[in-house]
Amino acid sequence: MACFVANDSCLKLIGDAMSLQQLLLMRGTLTIILMFILAAMLGQLNFRMSGKDWAWGNLRGIAEVFAAYFFLTALFNMPLANLTAVMQALPLAITMAGAVFLRERVGWRRWSAILIGFVGVMFIVQPGGSGFNSYSIYGLLAVAFVTLRDMCARPLSKEVPSMVIAIIGAVGVTVAAGLVLLWDTSAWKPVAMREAVLMVMASFFLLGGYYFSVAVMRVGEVSFTAPFRYTGLIWALVVGWYLWGDWPDVLTWIGICIVVASGGFAFYRERVVTQPDFDGKMK
Repeated sequence: MACFVANDSCLKLIGDAMSLQQLLLMRGTLTIILMFILAAMLGQLNFRMSGKDWAWGNLRGIAEVFAAYFFLTALFNMPLANLTAVMQALPLAITMAGAVFLRERVGWRRWSAILIGFVGVMFIVQPGGSGFNSYSIYGLLAVAFVTLRDMCARPLSKEVPSMVIAIIGAVGVTVAAGLVLLWDTSAWKPVAMREAVLMVMASFFLLGGYYFSVAVMRVGEVSFTAPFRYTGLIWALVVGWYLWGDWPDVLTWIGICIVVASGGFAFYRERVVTQPDFDGKMK
């Protein structure tokens, strides 16, 4: 989570120095190269997949394109901590989508946590309030497309390496940005040394985030490791305050507490219902 926040911070520091499509193209190219190296190191550089897996992988890549666009647009136009807080609704959104579209079992307690969590998101976004930032809607759209992206990963065969799917998504974002640049060449700007250094740093931080995420999922239970995603809020609060002087208002703090508490409870309930009873049956 520290790596992901550091990546976002580097991109936010670049800001208007280059267009969004140029930023996505440059970061994507660097990231793809690094991801190929990482996949080779992990022994996961295997693109032999069934037609069904390719279809779901490509649909996931399309969702990744829209998620990247909406997330980065929001990132450049709203406080880092506020956007990070909105993105903490992801586990709740994924749980809801799994129940609605995949008929996964979700009890009334987790449904209650989901509804309460989205009330917390409204406190953060504050629609109609004096502190409302219209780019918060972009953050919510990013949550929607990341949820779609993760839902597309569910039907994939277990034999498909995680890094290969991540590479397909990165390629999709990079190709989409390149096509937009070909259509509007005026969007390309000369790159100063400062932006080039930040871009390289962002790529390495993003790779670190991917690597550590894959590593922890291979050795730890999901129900135990998943709540650590909320540490990203701590990093975002500290970095946002130190670099930009941003600090959430009271309503945003209330929303953050509601979202984190709801998400934590949902993770707890998921762990409870998936643990077998003494007789071997699921609770």
